[in-house]
Amino acid sequence: MSEKMNEDALYALKIAFTYMPKAIEVTKYEYGERYQTVLSHIEAVRETLLINDVDPEEVDGDINPEYTPNSTY
Repeated sequence: MSEKMNEDALYALKIAFTYMPKAIEVTKYEYGERYQTVLSHIEAVRETLLINDVDPEEVDGDINPEYTPNSTY
């Protein structure tokens, strides 16, 4: 998938991404044999965000600005 998403779909993907586990949280202990699949799903969503000019590290602040600490730099 290398084409841009419409704004509504992109917003929905941002919301879903905020509730996904972070890759560092995905372990074989927590997710069993499917941990590699979960990691690949997270990476697919990150890539789609990047294709749509969205920084995955900034998504949570975009969706939940009231819960995101202010930057100090």
